[in-house]
Amino acid sequence: MQTSFRKMGNSTGMLVPRAVLTAMGLKTGAALDLTIEDGRLIATPMTVTVRAGWAEAAAAIGVDDAPEWRTFGTEDDADSAW
Repeated sequence: MQTSFRKMGNSTGMLVPRAVLTAMGLKTGAALDLTIEDGRLIATPMTVTVRAGWAEAAAAIGVDDAPEWRTFGTEDDADSAW
């Protein structure tokens, strides 16, 4: 199968035939990782999971890393009746 690069606004794009998208299991808007190997353009589908790694990142923060809250107010607050 052949395709060519085309001018698309200020960018250059490549139209990918539907048969190629279907064979790769891709849809419009899919993320690809592009690499160059031996002068060839290699497009590999990216599998991005929403919120991937969030639980690990939250656990890494840890409870001990929580900042201590400063006391706030003024000396006059001690005389105030709520």
